[in-house]
Amino acid sequence: EQQPVVRISWLQAVRYCNWLSQQEGLTPAYSNSGELITPVGTGYRLPSEAEWAWAARFAGRQTPLRYPWGDAMPPAPGSGNFADASAQGVVNDVLADYRDGFAASAPVGEFAANPLGLFDLGGNVAEWVHDAYVTALAIDPKEVDDPFGPDGGTTRVIRGSSWLHGSLVELRLAYRDFGSQPRPDLGFRVARYAQ
Repeated sequence: EQQPVVRISWLQAVRYCNWLSQQEGLTPAYSNSGELITPVGTGYRLPSEAEWAWAARFAGRQTPLRYPWGDAMPPAPGSGNFADASAQGVVNDVLADYRDGFAASAPVGEFAANPLGLFDLGGNVAEWVHDAYVTALAIDPKEVDDPFGPDGGTTRVIRGSSWLHGSLVELRLAYRDFGSQPRPDLGFRVARYAQ
């Protein structure tokens, strides 16, 4: 019960958000096919990539965080659940001098929260976000409030490192991946507008 949910598709995560919204009497945020219902009400949904990045990189200072633990390698002891020495033989890149005490996922909240009180935004499991993944960079001259990414696509954005990640690039909070299938290190978190 304390482990993060993994091996779940993006659509299953969206359907869970709708189920949770219905349990609390809120209007679901998604249609049955996974399309975001606009205007987005107060139902539960996956965070947008922009929301995820802001929440993960917030440090209460002018410069955003580079890694979940700060600005430089190596991670301090107890920084999170990453590919440490216990994952040797399972993954290619490990943090040889780091020990988190878990060969795979750790119970949620096992490591310290970030400055906003959120747990495991880096490490433990990577997370589905709402946005569709596209390779072309969209440059729009006008500023957008609360962007939800492109309207369509066959793959979805995945943010955050997991217990399978140990390379310098994967551990950065700016790291983004994409996929369409469940993985043993991929879960999700829910978000919603307060009003």
